[in-house]
Amino acid sequence: MVKGTKRASPGAEAEKSPLADIELSDEDAKKLQGIQRDIARVELVLGPSLFRVFDHTALTETLLERAAQLKLVPSYEKRRQVLAGIPKFWPVALMNNSIFAYHAQHSADQLALSYLEDVWVERDPAEPRCYTIEFTFKENPYFTDKVLKKEFKYVPPPAAADEKPDADGITDSMLEFSWERDVVPSSTKINWKDAEKALTKLYPRENADDEDDLGDTGSFFNFFEHESDPTEIGLSIAGEIFPEAIDFFLGNTGGDELDSDDEDEDDEDDADEIDLEKPRTKKQKV
Repeated sequence: MVKGTKRASPGAEAEKSPLADIELSDEDAKKLQGIQRDIARVELVLGPSLFRVFDHTALTETLLERAAQLKLVPSYEKRRQVLAGIPKFWPVALMNNSIFAYHAQHSADQLALSYLEDVWVERDPAEPRCYTIEFTFKENPYFTDKVLKKEFKYVPPPAAADEKPDADGITDSMLEFSWERDVVPSSTKINWKDAEKALTKLYPRENADDEDDLGDTGSFFNFFEHESDPTEIGLSIAGEIFPEAIDFFLGNTGGDELDSDDEDEDDEDDADEIDLEKPRTKKQKV
């Protein structure tokens, strides 16, 4: 079992979660239903096999991902406009994902995230398995940045320089794509308003010696300030939460629950140390 120690949150401003008691109006509920129908329609046109790309060859996978991004972006843009009018949509959707919630345990993190207005994932048009994640915030007491970005950039191997793409724009290097070898994550310096109260300083990331132990992941905002993403939170945001944002907001997802064998151990947790099962990441969706 993966263990993590939850530290106290010094200076937490509120006992009540800033994301509690979020109400959805009937009008907004209808808008969300309409967006879900639009996305479902596109998915049906593309075909159910599109979302099981790991069953296909690498060539088919790449072509399907390209097609999906081209078709789904307009629907996501339309969704983006609707979500802008729903208070705290993205903080709630994110926190309803167990993987993300694990990284945002501290109340100070949740308070900072309550100012989050928009989440966007921009796929690399040449290599759609790579992407940039953008978090847009309104004015807040924590940092001056309006947008925090993290890019997972595709860096083709040296041999790719001499390759000629086929009629579909595919090269041999793309067929042999390796996330560990071909992707370089970026880091973003957050401009904290008070350096002594920077959440990444109050809650630093502490790597564990045991690969089965997450250690202390610290503040979620370490995700932006560190290049590495050892627990693949970026994969969860881009491949799972972003495409299924409405279902996460409504609490209709259950695919990332803890394994049943581990549920029996929940009662063993105490106030000082809690055992947190590292949620399983899914296959990356388009």
